[in-house]
Amino acid sequence: MLLIEVFLLKALAIPLLARIAWLDFTTQKIANRDVLLLLCLGGGSLLLLSLQSGSWWDIGASTIAALVLFVALFPFWLLRKVGAGDVKLMAVVPFLVGGNDLVGFSVLLLLFALATAMVVKNPFLLPQGAFRLYVQHLDRKGVVPFGVPISVASICMIALQLGYGFMTPGSLLMG
Repeated sequence: MLLIEVFLLKALAIPLLARIAWLDFTTQKIANRDVLLLLCLGGGSLLLLSLQSGSWWDIGASTIAALVLFVALFPFWLLRKVGAGDVKLMAVVPFLVGGNDLVGFSVLLLLFALATAMVVKNPFLLPQGAFRLYVQHLDRKGVVPFGVPISVASICMIALQLGYGFMTPGSLLMG
C-alpha cells in the first residue's frame, strides 16, 4: 500500500533528480544540498512505509545497499574515475527506490550508462548543433556525466513505483 505522503515525497524527488541530471551534464557538479534533500525525501518515504507495514526490512536493506555502494565506489573516486557527487548520489539511490527495486534500478542504470557513454564517445551520432559540440567537448575532457544516467534510472524507477501505486486497487491511501 502506498500512502499519499509517500507518493508526494517520491513525486518531489523527480524534479530534483531532473535538476541534478541537468546540472551534472552542464557543469559536471552535483551539489551536496541536492543529495541531502534526496536522502531526506527517500528516507522519509521509507520511514512512512515502514511505519505503515510494521516491517523495517526495506530500511535495513536500503541502508546496507547504500553503505556497500559508497564503500565500493569510494576507491574509484580516489582514482579520479568518478566524481564525489556521483558516489554520494549512488549511495542515496537505495533510499529513493527502496531495497526491493534495486535490481530494476541496476538494469535501467546499466542501459542508461551505456547509452550515455556511447553518446559521449561517439558524438557524431547526434544531430549537428550546440549539443553535439558540447558532447565533443566532454569527450575531449574525458568526462562522462554519470549523474545523468543515475538520475534518469532513478526517475524511471520512481515513476514505475508511482504508476504501480495508482494501478493497484486500494494501494493509494489518504493517510
